[in-house]
Amino acid sequence: MRCEGTSSASRRAALIRAAPPVFSDGPILVSAVSVHNPLDLDFIIPLGERMDRLDALAAFSAIAELGSFAGAARQLGVSPQAVTRAIAGLESRLGVLLLRRSTRAVRLTEAGELYLQRCRRALDELAQGERLLQGGDVEPQGLISVTAPVVFGRLYVAPVLTMLLKQHPRLRVRLLLMDRFVNLVEEGIDVALRIGDLSDSALRARRLGETRQVLVASPDYLRRRGSPDSVGELLAHDLIAFEGVSRTTEWRFGADGKQVLTPSPRFRVNSADAAIDSAIAGLGITRVLSYQAVAAIDEGKLRRVLPVSEPPSIPVQLIFSAALAGSANVQAFLDAMSRTMAGRRI
Repeated sequence: MRCEGTSSASRRAALIRAAPPVFSDGPILVSAVSVHNPLDLDFIIPLGERMDRLDALAAFSAIAELGSFAGAARQLGVSPQAVTRAIAGLESRLGVLLLRRSTRAVRLTEAGELYLQRCRRALDELAQGERLLQGGDVEPQGLISVTAPVVFGRLYVAPVLTMLLKQHPRLRVRLLLMDRFVNLVEEGIDVALRIGDLSDSALRARRLGETRQVLVASPDYLRRRGSPDSVGELLAHDLIAFEGVSRTTEWRFGADGKQVLTPSPRFRVNSADAAIDSAIAGLGITRVLSYQAVAAIDEGKLRRVLPVSEPPSIPVQLIFSAALAGSANVQAFLDAMSRTMAGRRI
């Protein structure tokens, strides 16, 4: 079994001499965590055959990469029995099964998959912190997890992450594209692109720009049915509802956003691309975000409807935990997104 992001085991590991108390219940042991990524572990310096909690995390990561207790033990420089005891202790503390063992393979459980993401990130941060304290350059490396709405992610976020992966060979990326709000802590996300106001004051934000909710329809549909002159006239039209554009089913209009319409759509869909394609095909009028429809508008496939009644613009922001403000991975991504979106019409 190979889990995401394989690594070479040939690089020397950097010693982490003072692991935070959260990783150890007793005396701190000297252990090794790679500056390449948390799976690039050449050795752990054992005190006898004891392994502390940080060592156990390193062992768990190595097993996940190699699919073998014996292989992990060889990579870490300890006995297989020590690795087995470390994983048993880790699973006992967490109260869940992380690995399923058989005579032929070792596989991650669902809980193990989730824990591995956070385990790798913790080891990455420790390695980067040590390099920073030692005065070295902290290059982005290890795993960064990012989420964004589907269309925005495809148009802007994925290209930026691709560029960063080319620039930083030690970096790994997990990108989740979905048109719903994601809990950063529960889903192990480092940075989320949010369209809307930031409600959680515990999170930090980097503003990238603004977008708008727009109504669009095809020229063919507008020729057949006419263009509405007021918000109320929309009720006489065929409407396509993209459910990801807002948290409610209400459509708001006007400079203050207080004019409300509750539509009865002919077609409801949770994909902006599907809503736009249906509008292009002449099915009706849909409401999407301006960046989602800009290409079709520029190509003449769609036209704006009731532009004077559009609600106020909506902020586009990258949000992240304050604890990650000093992360080299997070800062590199934030800066790259800011440069890419500067002056761009979204």
